Amino acid sequence: MPVAHRQRQSVLTRAQAGRIFRTLKRTTPVPRVELQHRTALQLLIATILSAQCTDQRVNQVTPALFQRYETAGDYADADHTELERLIKSTGFFKSKAKNIIGCCRTLLDRFNGDVPDTMEALVALPGVGRKTANVVLGNHFRKPALVVDTHVKRVSQRLGLSVSDDPDRIEEDLQRWLPPDEWTVGSQRLLLHGRYVCLARTPKCRECGIYSLCRWKGKHPR
Repeated sequence: MPVAHRQRQSVLTRAQAGRIFRTLKRTTPVPRVELQHRTALQLLIATILSAQCTDQRVNQVTPALFQRYETAGDYADADHTELERLIKSTGFFKSKAKNIIGCCRTLLDRFNGDVPDTMEALVALPGVGRKTANVVLGNHFRKPALVVDTHVKRVSQRLGLSVSDDPDRIEEDLQRWLPPDEWTVGSQRLLLHGRYVCLARTPKCRECGIYSLCRWKGKHPR
């Protein structure tokens, strides 16, 4: 392991990290992805739409979207203008529509219209990076997958679980603190903690269940 990476890993002891995750497990025993979906394809599309957008907003858009387009073939044949209109409120709708259509055309060409269940195959799809792939792998296919979004990044840094700004490095750091069967739920707990408690601008430190374990110098006094 490179020296720089060893230094990053020395921020916390394994015992300290373990206490953080055990406490989060008590405060959020059954964390669930908040994007509403029934199928792997719906989760994939919803996650693409969630880039630079809240899950709440995506959930307002997807009922009509999923009713209009049910299969990868439906999206592949979609009219760009109509698809853009349906997803406009999620932001960056032109690029998202392009990615969704391209993604589903690739699903038809390479996977018979089915969503693949490997990281390598998922990240080869247009508009799909590691974060999106991990959401689908962990929450639909129930494979060990660790999501690093803006909330996970912020909370991990504040708690000292990682000092990196690189999502891939943060993912590696968190993987070392958690066993594989805890990757999905562990990262989802960090995500929800960041979304509802450890906010970017005004963290709710008075409501924080892991306040005493937090190493962030900017945390608010109780």
